Amino acid sequence: MADDRGSDGHGRGEWAPLADQLGQRATADGQPTRWFDELWSAAEGEEIDLPWDRSDAYPPVSREVEALGPGGGRRAVVVGAALGADAEALARAGWDTTAFDISPAAVRLATERYPDTQVDYRVADLLDLPADLVDALDLVVEVFTVQAMAPAVRDDAIAGIRRLLAPGGTAVIVQFVRGDTDPDDGPPWLLNEAEMRSFATHGYELTSLTVEPNPRPTGTTPIWLGVLSRSA
Repeated sequence: MADDRGSDGHGRGEWAPLADQLGQRATADGQPTRWFDELWSAAEGEEIDLPWDRSDAYPPVSREVEALGPGGGRRAVVVGAALGADAEALARAGWDTTAFDISPAAVRLATERYPDTQVDYRVADLLDLPADLVDALDLVVEVFTVQAMAPAVRDDAIAGIRRLLAPGGTAVIVQFVRGDTDPDDGPPWLLNEAEMRSFATHGYELTSLTVEPNPRPTGTTPIWLGVLSRSA
């Protein structure tokens, strides 16, 4: 696993080896999402440094959201919100923003970081979405969450992204590019082009799919940037 994949381009931190261990163990136990809260709970207990710690929105997300114009109260959701950087940027841009993570510890850490937030942070599962989020969002932002989920649940995770979109909505999807020599064992389990294109099905279209350089100064692995739209 390349170093920049473990920590969003900043180089692997103290938390990354534990993430590998927990992810592999949970997947082997048939509970592929269990490891997220195990990892975030270790961070909350100050046993490891904070995973995926950044205070700025991911640059490709910022660019795509800016192109959509001011939120104007339209509804947005961030999937796998972690520490909230993308969600807070959306709220500042005028989006009525929900941000969810399957880990209660991650949600607690995000709300502690932003005590005056306008974001609706909540615990939720992409594989079992709350009814009020289904077919409801004008904008979905998903950065590196699908690739953190084992291949056994990948199709369900991708379907979850589609289910969030309201008619006429847009999803911005960022994953690392899977190379020919990348190992099969994750996390993360990187995506190839066919897997990225599988986000699009009847009524959903990938209006853009590009490979871009890693935007982080120390990052080397290129990223997929996909823009998915749902027909009105």
